Amino acid sequence: MSDNIFTGTIPALMTPCTADRQPDFDALVKKGRELVALGMRAVVYCGSMGDWPLLTEAQRQEGVARLVAAGVPTIVGTGAVNSKEAVSHAAHAAKVGAHGLMVIPRVLSRGASVAAQKAHFAAILKAAPNLPAVIYNSPYYGFATRADLFFELRAQFPNLIGFKEFGGAADMRYAAENITSRDDEVILMAGVDTQVFHGFVNCGAAGAITGIGNALPREVLQLVDLCSKAAKGDAVARTRAKELESALAVLSSFDEGCDLVLFYKYLMVLNGDQEYALHFNETDVLSDAQRGYAQSQYQLFRTWYANWSKSFS
Repeated sequence: MSDNIFTGTIPALMTPCTADRQPDFDALVKKGRELVALGMRAVVYCGSMGDWPLLTEAQRQEGVARLVAAGVPTIVGTGAVNSKEAVSHAAHAAKVGAHGLMVIPRVLSRGASVAAQKAHFAAILKAAPNLPAVIYNSPYYGFATRADLFFELRAQFPNLIGFKEFGGAADMRYAAENITSRDDEVILMAGVDTQVFHGFVNCGAAGAITGIGNALPREVLQLVDLCSKAAKGDAVARTRAKELESALAVLSSFDEGCDLVLFYKYLMVLNGDQEYALHFNETDVLSDAQRGYAQSQYQLFRTWYANWSKSFS
C-alpha cells in the first residue's frame, strides 16, 4: 500500500458514551485499534461522525491524543465555528504525532465568503505544515471549494494533497474533472458511502472515508477492494462491486442524512457494541419506526451477504 495516509478505506470514528454521557475514550481507542487490525488504513477523528459540535475542544484533543498514543493512524478533523479553534486542533494534531488533517470549511460565520474560507483554510494548513491534508467538501457545510481556490492554496501549502468529496455523483465528477485530474499528485477521497463505486471507477478515487464501515468493516473493505480492481478494468470485479454496493444501498444512504450517527451507532449496537448505545444528548434518538427499518434492512443485508459470499467461495 502507498505511504500516503489518504488511501484505502478509512472509517470516520463515532464517539462512544459512558453512562453519564461523557466520551468513552477507552472504547474509542478499542474500536480504532480493532478497525485498523481488520485492514483499515487509518481512522478519522473527530469529524461529523464523531459529533464534533457536541464535544469541547479539550475532549476532541484528548480523543486524538489517546488514539495516536495507542498506535492508531489518525487523521484529525478540524471542524469549528471559528478559525482560532480549527487552528488549535491542527496544531495539536501535529504536536501529538497524528498522521493527517481533514480540513473542514468555516461554518456559520461568513461561511459563503471565498475570502474568509481561503483565510480559514490557510491558517489551518499553516499550523501543521508537515501533516498531509485534504479539504473536505460537503453541501452540509454551505461552501463549495472549487478548483481555483484549491490550487491557490496548494501553491502556498504543499501539504494540501487532496480533496474529500461528500456530495453526490455530480460533485464527485466535478472534483475529478477539475481538481484531481489536473495534478497527478492530488488524490480524491470518496467521502460518502453511496458514491464509492462511482468515486473509484469513474472518478479515480484513491480511497474512501466511510461511515457504514464502522458497522460493516469487512464488507466495506471488500467493496473498496472490488472497486479498486474494477477501476483497473477487471470486469468480474466490476460486476461484484456493483452487486455489493446495491445491496448496501439503504444502509449506506444513512450516511447522507442528518441522523447518520444515530443510525450507525444503532447498527453498532446490533453488532453487540453496547458502548454505542447512548448519545451525548438524551433526546437524540431514532424513532421506533426508524429503528425497526434499520434493523430489518441490516438483517436483510446480512442474509444476502452470507448467500452472496457462498456463491464465490
